[in-house]
Amino acid sequence: MPTIGVTIAVPEPWRTQLHDYRSAWDPEGASIPAHITLLPPTDIEESYLPEVVRHLGAIASTTAPFEVHLAGTETFRPVSPVVFVAVAGGVDALEALAGQVVRGPLGLDLNYPYHPHVTVAHDVPEETLDEAVAQLGDFDAVFTVAEIRLSVLSADGWAPTDAFGLAG
Repeated sequence: MPTIGVTIAVPEPWRTQLHDYRSAWDPEGASIPAHITLLPPTDIEESYLPEVVRHLGAIASTTAPFEVHLAGTETFRPVSPVVFVAVAGGVDALEALAGQVVRGPLGLDLNYPYHPHVTVAHDVPEETLDEAVAQLGDFDAVFTVAEIRLSVLSADGWAPTDAFGLAG
């Protein structure tokens, strides 16, 4: 049973910058490119993959590109030991897009309300989480979201299998 995820890739030069920080703080996160999650890791029956691909293609065909602004850091502490770069602009568009993704063949009841973000440290010591908050507190990036990606988890980490250009 494959594990899939649907994401928005953070573009360069910020992708490398955020990946380098995460790799330094969170060795397990080194294999995860900087992204905004639309669908968290989800196990599905392999036979559903073609339907998932059609579903994501249909969403992308009716969704217009939109701008996202990343700014500063926040944390999910004390609920979860996570520090992330916050989404300061484009939240409504991300929430709408994520809401569409988790319908249809990916219909899910998520454990937490959707909160768009870019994780930079996860399950690391408190001092490391504090360092991540401080180091990226003034992070700022604005970019246009032009595609969503379907990825599959393998022994080598996450690998994008399909990209769907936003064309609405």
